[in-house]
Amino acid sequence: METVFINTPLGTAKIKGDEEGISVISILQEGEITKNIPLELKEAVKQLNEYFEGNRTHFTFTLNPKGTDFQQKVWKLLLNIPHGKTISYLELSKQLGDAKAIRAVASANGKNPLWIVVPCHRVIGSDGSLTGYAGGLWRKKWLLDHENPIKQQSLF
Repeated sequence: METVFINTPLGTAKIKGDEEGISVISILQEGEITKNIPLELKEAVKQLNEYFEGNRTHFTFTLNPKGTDFQQKVWKLLLNIPHGKTISYLELSKQLGDAKAIRAVASANGKNPLWIVVPCHRVIGSDGSLTGYAGGLWRKKWLLDHENPIKQQSLF
C-alpha cells in the first residue's frame, strides 16, 4: 500500500492505494507534501488536482474502499449524485429501499473513506441545511460552492 500527501485548498489530502485501486482519500490539517508520487497513485493525484482547478467533475481512477456490505451500498449510491447537485439523507435512505434507515445511512456516509471522490459532501439535511461532515462543515460548504454551476459574484 502506497501513501502520498498532496496540498489542496482545504488542507493536506492523504491518498492511499495500490495496484487494486485507491482505498483512502482523507483530509488533514497539515502534513509533509510528497515529492515523488508512486505510479499507482499518479492518476488519483492528477485527477484531484484537476478537480480543485475546476477542470474535472467526475473521477475515473479505480476505487477500492474497505467497508461493510451496507457501507459499500451507500457509497455506490453516493457515486450517482451528479456534480453540482445535492440529495438529502432521507432521499438516500429511500433509494436504498428503507426510509427508516436514515441513521444507518448517515453513519455509513460519515465513514466514507474516499473524500470528494465518493461525494458524501453532496448529502444535506431534508431542510437544505449543511449537516454532518467529518471534514468540517466549512469544507462541505466550500466543496458545494466549488461545484455549484452558478457562481455568485460579490457586489463588494
